[in-house]
Amino acid sequence: MRFIKSLRKKILQSPDDPQLVALSNLIVSLEGDTAYDIKNLYDLDYRNFEYAIEIIKEWRLNRYTFGKAKLFDVAFQAAELGYK
Repeated sequence: MRFIKSLRKKILQSPDDPQLVALSNLIVSLEGDTAYDIKNLYDLDYRNFEYAIEIIKEWRLNRYTFGKAKLFDVAFQAAELGYK
């Protein structure tokens, strides 16, 4: 989570930095479920590439957790209906 705060701060400080624009586009793409040109990752320096990997890991974990929460909600509703 610390990297997210650090990255947010960097983007706010230098929103026109091409490296940070590429990371911002990655975030928007992941959240919007749209295509992202993977070549943009290749163009990142090592530190920002590591940020990109962390962003992808965090997004995947959150997506999995969200899916699990939705499954639990549906199961809970079904269980409640079964008891009536």
